[in-house]
Amino acid sequence: MNKDIKIGFIGAGKMATALARGLCQNHTAEPSNILASDPIESARINFEKETNAKTTNSNAELLQFARVIFLAVKPQNAIEVLNEIKSHFTKDHLIISIAAGITISTIEEILTKGSRVIRAMPNAPALVGSGACGFSLGKYANSEDGKLALKLLSSVGIAIEVKEHLLDAVTGLSGSGPAYVFMVIEALSDGGVYAGLPRDVATKLAAATVMGAAKMVLETNLHTGQLKDIVTSPGGTTIEGIYELEKAGVRAAFISAVKAATEKSKTLGKK
Repeated sequence: MNKDIKIGFIGAGKMATALARGLCQNHTAEPSNILASDPIESARINFEKETNAKTTNSNAELLQFARVIFLAVKPQNAIEVLNEIKSHFTKDHLIISIAAGITISTIEEILTKGSRVIRAMPNAPALVGSGACGFSLGKYANSEDGKLALKLLSSVGIAIEVKEHLLDAVTGLSGSGPAYVFMVIEALSDGGVYAGLPRDVATKLAAATVMGAAKMVLETNLHTGQLKDIVTSPGGTTIEGIYELEKAGVRAAFISAVKAATEKSKTLGKK
């Protein structure tokens, strides 16, 4: 990717800041080639502090500066912003929307006919460079746009291209998933405390255990069932714990959580 490509963020909130910081830290883009717009001064100040990039309160100025535009505003503000920028949007622009629930067709209908649109669903761990993101290409976005989006979104974790109708499932799994995992860590820590460990020790061990297990899944390419069997000895402590989890329906509860969050995402997208 050309490091001289100019990138703009409409919205300078936490996710925009995390993406811009990742781009700079990975040397995917230079701070001088990044600009963010936001009406809130404190957001602009924080963005500049975290990225060494410049900011503005003018979306028109941002579109004049950048050719890749991240739409990083709250969903309830997205339509208003799109209508504001449409007269400044050209065939040379690529827009990557991370506004949850705003469909590609909605964006394409508002902007100039033939506009290149990509919709993405990053998640909270992008804030610490370990995100999981699904993204989809619009009708007029080409393969080079897809490669560019993959490069940019991968600056804060992993990014996977999916069909747009699957983005609700991405939302239910990786979008909402960190909250489920935080509950798992908290519950494991509670178990450690119940067994006699100090709270700080229990929480650190629980968090490191989850992180290590996730790393094994990503780096070994073994099926999760195989990895579970590696830890599970016949008649041992682990199978005793797994038996209790199965009795409590933990597996079904997680499946139901992802399903419910996916259905909620579909509902929000229709509003």
